[in-house]
Amino acid sequence: MLKRLFDIIFSFAGLIILSPILLVIALLVAAGSRGGIFYKQSRVGRNNKDFKVFKFRTMYTGADQKGLLTVGGNDSRITKIGYYLRKYKLDELPQLLNVFFGSMSFVGPRPEVRKYVDLYSDSQKKVLSVKPGITDYASIEYFSENELLARSADPEATYIKQIMPAKLELNKKYIAEAGIVTDVKIILKTLKKVIS
Repeated sequence: MLKRLFDIIFSFAGLIILSPILLVIALLVAAGSRGGIFYKQSRVGRNNKDFKVFKFRTMYTGADQKGLLTVGGNDSRITKIGYYLRKYKLDELPQLLNVFFGSMSFVGPRPEVRKYVDLYSDSQKKVLSVKPGITDYASIEYFSENELLARSADPEATYIKQIMPAKLELNKKYIAEAGIVTDVKIILKTLKKVIS
């Protein structure tokens, strides 16, 4: 209950305080390429239920049909403004709406697409017992995940066999330590990572 109250208050405050920045980003996305301002993608949330996650659109329209993983900063599907939005994680800001309306929390395992969730083992499915979040231990540890994938000869195999299992272990670590104090620490570490 306390976590939900925290999410409501700070997501609402974030949307109000950041509204000028959100407006500028929206205008840049609209001016940079054809298509909508927001990108809504189906992800898997708590109790293995699908929901729509909101992001600023960083790819050309229809580019996600060419693959779910983005590889490095030179992925040709990414728009010019999209490159910078991704680099500084600004494309994630609309997820404050997900937090406010309750499909996500500020802190929790990053929601995955169904294709990869279907590969989870029974023990890994434990991460679906809590609400997904904007950030967590795995988000910090794999802040430059796209660059790691760019160095792989087979990015999807690298993600499935190496990165995804490691991230899920960090997700389970978060679940074991979950609490407001832990959440605040992770939020501060995330902000420090973005700024640095």
